[in-house]
Amino acid sequence: MRPIPVIRENGTLSLLSPFRALRPAPGRAAEILAPPYDVLSSAEARERAKGKPWSFLHISKPEIDLDPSTDPYGKAVYAKARENLDHMVQTGALIRDAKPAYYVYRLTWNGRVQTGLTAVASLADYATNRVRKHELTTPVKEDDRVNQIEAVNAQTGPVMMGYPPAPEIDALLAKASAGVPDVDVTADDGVRHQMWVVADDATIAALTHAFDALPAIYIADGHHRSAAAARVAQTRGGSSSHSGFLSVVFPHHQMTILDYNRVIRDLNGRDPDHVLTELKARFAVEASDKPVRPASSGEFGMYLNGRWYRLSLKGELIPTNDPIGRLPITLLARNVIEPIFGITDPRTDKRIDFVGGGRGLGELERRVSSGEMAVAFALYPTQMDDLMAVADAGRIMPPKSTWFEPKLADGMVNHVLD
Repeated sequence: MRPIPVIRENGTLSLLSPFRALRPAPGRAAEILAPPYDVLSSAEARERAKGKPWSFLHISKPEIDLDPSTDPYGKAVYAKARENLDHMVQTGALIRDAKPAYYVYRLTWNGRVQTGLTAVASLADYATNRVRKHELTTPVKEDDRVNQIEAVNAQTGPVMMGYPPAPEIDALLAKASAGVPDVDVTADDGVRHQMWVVADDATIAALTHAFDALPAIYIADGHHRSAAAARVAQTRGGSSSHSGFLSVVFPHHQMTILDYNRVIRDLNGRDPDHVLTELKARFAVEASDKPVRPASSGEFGMYLNGRWYRLSLKGELIPTNDPIGRLPITLLARNVIEPIFGITDPRTDKRIDFVGGGRGLGELERRVSSGEMAVAFALYPTQMDDLMAVADAGRIMPPKSTWFEPKLADGMVNHVLD
């Protein structure tokens, strides 16, 4: 039985469609669910999977089952992924639903709750930018996801997306998740993953119709996965089961973006006093006896020469009508990183590095105090409204602008390409 995409009255596919998920058998989710493939190195994944033969890392990071010297992008790795997936299906660890369904997915972390819909998103709408992007992809990473999808004949990592204000959808998701969940697992990082299967035809139709009424949905995390799905669909001729990509779509106001901070290796020929003097031309600079967590996009924390400072950018230097220009990272780049430290391309310049907010401000102190780096900057997190404004304008966010937490688990649901 093939997944049946929902067709609009004009003959095109709906924005979202139900599908027959390949997912953990009842009672098996706790031993299968794993962190996303792209947040762990091969060495970290190898360590995390020790003593866990059913961890989905054996499919998403299959090099952990081969010699450590193996090229993680080599053909043997993708072949191993297929072998491991087949084994989990044949032994009944993973089972496939008989009927297309939607799946409500709830993440609970640090007291925050976000509840979204797992579905197959339309690649036709992706092509016309109704599914909006904000990042560039890199060929190596995109090729890796293409090879993974082709090898296992499935999309095994969902794309995290956000939808704009839609009280009707919020209410439908709340109702669908009111009962006992089909999956309820708290991972070792403290994130609770819950899922409800939505197989009722009336609810499926109501959700499909409600999402079709939206002007757009927004990719938050997973640009390489969605781009790879589009490439695979193109090479396979666009049959119905290849016409979308695996997604979980959350209300944008429930999503959490953490700060994505910067550390710089040297002071570009300056001493600390010189740096502070230059900063005072554009910022109000205030020393602090504790780490500085910015409270707005024009405010920054700086750790320099053993001391924290609060930097408040002068108001006239903050543009109001430029969705890229008003981002915290753009403000820092234009007023500090480029003019003072001479770094104009953070994608290639080895003098700058990026620290996800989940590591805390103490990590910034540590990297400077160790002598590895000379200065660190704490940024205000990018907001979902700003991300959506950039995507609506058809523009691209600066690199390393967003760090979404919590992450979706790999292995919760998989989309098989019949």
